[in-house]
Amino acid sequence: MKIAVFGSGYVGLVLGSCLADMGNDVVCVDIDETKVENLKKGILPIYEPGLKEILERNLEEKRISFTMDPKQAIEHSEILFIAVGTPPGEGHKADLTFVKKVSETIGKNMNGYKVIVNKSTVPVGTAETVKNIIKENQTENHEFDVVSNPEFLKEGSAIKDFTNPDRIVVGTDSEKAKKVMSQLYQGIARTDKPLIFTDIKSAEIIKYASNSMLATRISFMNMVAHLCEKVGADIKSISQGIGLDSRIGPKFLQAGPGYGGSCFPKDVKAFIETMKENQCNPSILESVEEINENQKKSLLPKIKQLVPDIKGKTITVWGLSFKPKTDDIREAPSLVIIDQLQKEGALINAFDPEAEENAKKVLNNINYFQTPYEALKDSSCLVIVTEWNEFRNLDKTKIKELLKEPNIVDGRNIYNKKEMSNNGFNYISIGR
Repeated sequence: MKIAVFGSGYVGLVLGSCLADMGNDVVCVDIDETKVENLKKGILPIYEPGLKEILERNLEEKRISFTMDPKQAIEHSEILFIAVGTPPGEGHKADLTFVKKVSETIGKNMNGYKVIVNKSTVPVGTAETVKNIIKENQTENHEFDVVSNPEFLKEGSAIKDFTNPDRIVVGTDSEKAKKVMSQLYQGIARTDKPLIFTDIKSAEIIKYASNSMLATRISFMNMVAHLCEKVGADIKSISQGIGLDSRIGPKFLQAGPGYGGSCFPKDVKAFIETMKENQCNPSILESVEEINENQKKSLLPKIKQLVPDIKGKTITVWGLSFKPKTDDIREAPSLVIIDQLQKEGALINAFDPEAEENAKKVLNNINYFQTPYEALKDSSCLVIVTEWNEFRNLDKTKIKELLKEPNIVDGRNIYNKKEMSNNGFNYISIGR
């Protein structure tokens, strides 16, 4: 099938590359000339495991191309994906500026029947907005359908999520569009992981509701973790006990320093605003958001338990990205924690295997190191903020030797509390 993808950010690149890998003819459209030229050479603007190999393979096979010419892409394609950014706008509402601009461009350049697919995370009612904009800008009266097809890609496992999805959701009121989307996804839909067709507005809500539910589970466990610390219980045992209930399941029940990234914070806030606009009470989600913001600040008191006078002391931070297997630092807990420490007068040593370059764009006066061991130099406390796998089995004896003082605040509970105590560490974790 001939496909155009508008937007070569995280979603657009994964979508375009994976669709090309399925044998489709894909052209990706972007307004950033440098990005387009780099992508033509296989140079990625993001880190995502497995994506570089897929992109290089499909560039070589000429199944994927990149352009700044939307007219050519629109005329060439039968399916047009809108995968541009929807950043937080005024009052935390999703900013649809880029979605509207693409819709206008599609309307002006349409040359026949097209299926326009909203892949960006957008509030309910956006499909109708896109439809109206295209109609208003058509120079000739061509038939088209607007479809909602929300993405459920997790950073760090996006390729697997696309090729082996839990479900594929498509919202449409058109049988013609339904046939096109069925043909597109027939290669990855499975009996137990189906292609689900809904009405358009339900599909638009599903993405926000899904992310808000997952964020709720995280904030719920962080709330319980505070109780554990007060009474002497262990949040990891509680997580296991809850997760073995088949009605609940084990995922997203780990306590930590709060959620971050490009999706959960933005989507929860936007969903709250949508609820308010429709005279619905969003109090559960407001509490989820409040708990999360407070949780990002919860590591500082733990650090000060071990290092009461932080001023002038070096503190090591392992992990800057909001989660492992990504270089994304948007809304990352590390940003809040480092800001708090610097305001207390601390000197910061930092290590992250992928996120250093992005961190340098927003953080100042940080000493970056090439290995986690090197970052321990002259440090009075190690703070683990992101659970990169390479941190899990490092030499504890070497860590203790390198630290100026044997203090560790483990924001991800990656170490065994008893083992750390036996090794002579002053060790504090979350909810234990």
